[in-house]
Amino acid sequence: MTQSSKLRALLRGPGMVIAPGAYDGLTAMLVAQAGFPAVYMTGAGTSVSHGYPDFGLLTETEMVANASRMARAVDVPVIADADTGYGNELNVVRTVRDYEQAGIAGIHIEDQVSPKRCGHLDDKEIVPREDWLAKIRAAAASRRDPDFLIIARTDSRAVVNFEEAVARCNAALDAGADMAFLEAPQTLEEIAAVPKRVKGPCLLNVVWGGKTPSLDLREAEKLGFKLAIVPGLLLKAAIGACDAALAALKETHVHPAPRDGMTVRAAFDRVGATEWDAFRTRFREPDVKRAAE
Repeated sequence: MTQSSKLRALLRGPGMVIAPGAYDGLTAMLVAQAGFPAVYMTGAGTSVSHGYPDFGLLTETEMVANASRMARAVDVPVIADADTGYGNELNVVRTVRDYEQAGIAGIHIEDQVSPKRCGHLDDKEIVPREDWLAKIRAAAASRRDPDFLIIARTDSRAVVNFEEAVARCNAALDAGADMAFLEAPQTLEEIAAVPKRVKGPCLLNVVWGGKTPSLDLREAEKLGFKLAIVPGLLLKAAIGACDAALAALKETHVHPAPRDGMTVRAAFDRVGATEWDAFRTRFREPDVKRAAE
């Protein structure tokens, strides 16, 4: 079973899939080890981990390379941010094929003008509806695996209004998208209206301190959302933890104790040290002979 078919099976099941955001192999592994059924590669987190704000400054190849490392690190589906598709329809075709080859289960493509900005910042710009729909058609037509998930993201709520955002979502589903991602609804009433008015599966983006009001994800599931992503959860937690550890070192000149007293070995075990250690001697001749007996 491919990762894309695993994701499709999850989405066909009851309830809502929650995919916390990760930005590298370690954070992807932490999401999977915590028991979540899918990982979301956050574009904002990927940008920040490369030392840039989420302003569309990374290239397609940088994004795909990061996604590939994350997909290699886990056995659960990875859903990735594909920004604007990195150009016109030609670029979208390559983007879809590259993410597929990297082992990603699905991507979302947005209707912002490139270079884009985080969906929860002000002063976004969007392309004409038909320009974006052409990209969605190109994405749907160019995938080699029919299970590869195409998610259509619109940022038009902030630029035009909620009605335009709903209309774009429905037009994208008609153009071949598998799921709609109406970015940044601004009230609880708008959140509730999305699954009712959009004629297909819907994604909810959960950003603490963003444009969308806070919502218990159990309530989002009851409203009818099929997928929730939580992009900034680990990124912001990591920044806060790093700031605290660095401040403690600067103040005391002593290495602060790691949270829960984590040892060097325990840290390595989170990324498979025990499994890799077994390979050190497994293929030595005496072990091979014993295994054959």
